[in-house]
Amino acid sequence: MEISRNEIKELRALQQKKYREERGLFIVEGEKMVQEALDSALEVVRVYRRDEIGPEAMARISALSTPSPALAVVRIPAPRPVSVQRGLCLALDGIRDPGNLGTILRLADWFGVDAVYASPDCVEAYNPKVIQASMGAIFRKQPIYCDIDALCEAFLKDGVPVLGTFLDGDDLYETALPREGLIVMGNEADGIRPEVARKVSARLLIPSFAQGPTAESLNVAVATAVVVSEIRRRGRNA
Repeated sequence: MEISRNEIKELRALQQKKYREERGLFIVEGEKMVQEALDSALEVVRVYRRDEIGPEAMARISALSTPSPALAVVRIPAPRPVSVQRGLCLALDGIRDPGNLGTILRLADWFGVDAVYASPDCVEAYNPKVIQASMGAIFRKQPIYCDIDALCEAFLKDGVPVLGTFLDGDDLYETALPREGLIVMGNEADGIRPEVARKVSARLLIPSFAQGPTAESLNVAVATAVVVSEIRRRGRNA
């Protein structure tokens, strides 16, 4: 299969957010990820295979240091409307690291989280590093970008609890937890911003079990896993 210089240029341009937004497309790399894309409800525009275009061409269109055998161009799905979703949901307030966002989407997929919301200043979901870290979860759990402050208000107004993690919160393992609600996770450096924190109805602390000096806090993706896992465990045993 021939691949033109213009096509290579277009594919390389999709490594940048500006062009992904303009064209409504993103790239997926890796045999497993490409197959997940093909099996998903998303539209796969084109698939490139190293055996068909040659290793040199694949290296030119790949963003990976070691190009994978397959790469796909996928259409970005239309944004979902913002609404109060019943069940267990996540609200990400200012998550900037693509690895963290991708990992959180993977966790949401694993634990059956019903919706993932993200503030507008969160990293873009179709960033190549987010895609890779999500390990295919991006095809099932696309975040809904919205005003998290207003979202918390809407959940509370609808009678759904809003939970968040804080260093001065109540011990996660000693506190009654709801089976459904909106869990707010904050920025890697600054945590949940004050205006959003004021909307949180249950402030939770993930306690340290260390006997001596310990890390100041947990990575946001790790903290998300701990909270969601404990809520799911309680729900299973209820």
